[in-house]
Amino acid sequence: MTTRIACLGDSLTRAQFSADYLDLLQRRHPPGDVQLGRFGVNGDFAYNLLRRLDAVVTNPPDVITVLIGTNDARASLAGYPVEQAIKRKQLPERPSAGWFQQCLGAVVARLRAETDATIGLLSLPVLGQQLDTAAAQASQAYSRIIAEVAAANEVAYLPLHERQIEELRRTDPPLIPYREVTPAAVVGVLVQQAVLRRSLDTISRRRGLVLTTDHIHQNSRGATLIAEVIDDALLTRSA
Repeated sequence: MTTRIACLGDSLTRAQFSADYLDLLQRRHPPGDVQLGRFGVNGDFAYNLLRRLDAVVTNPPDVITVLIGTNDARASLAGYPVEQAIKRKQLPERPSAGWFQQCLGAVVARLRAETDATIGLLSLPVLGQQLDTAAAQASQAYSRIIAEVAAANEVAYLPLHERQIEELRRTDPPLIPYREVTPAAVVGVLVQQAVLRRSLDTISRRRGLVLTTDHIHQNSRGATLIAEVIDDALLTRSA
């Protein structure tokens, strides 16, 4: 019997700039075992995800994973272009931790009310790879909010952030300062792929990054951890 899975999120789920964790998750199962639906939009905040749930609830899957909040966390950092994001994503208020918690709670409440799916909320990938920086601490703080929302709504919490911290501590990566991603940097990655034929993993290695290509978007190592956390928490154990 095929398990239908809807994966909700932002650019990490869209996989235009990141390694594709949906593809990696698919490969972990025999053909026909899982059917994946991709519901990722670049740059989305939790508010944006809340406004586009119709496509999920009109054809409810068996399992729903939610990986959202990276952009909410980034908006709390100095140097993030908040005003541009508000305009581009049509946000009705300035992003904040409290508003993120409210929007994520509303996402879960609607999914629970209008589907019978097993729901899992993933904590955030680590921002950057220096664990004592404001960026990594922001991803940790927003992951704690995700854990609180999962507990309050009695849905599964998938500890991606914790798993990535373990990986970074195990590998002891170079101390490379976090840099906010600019549109030019995103285009640069696409050019390296299209023109220079460099893989995301090659780009990561050249930059000394372990889990990401640019401190945010995942390489295959980072994306594999996402697939593993989903599989371990929601699929393998229930098989």
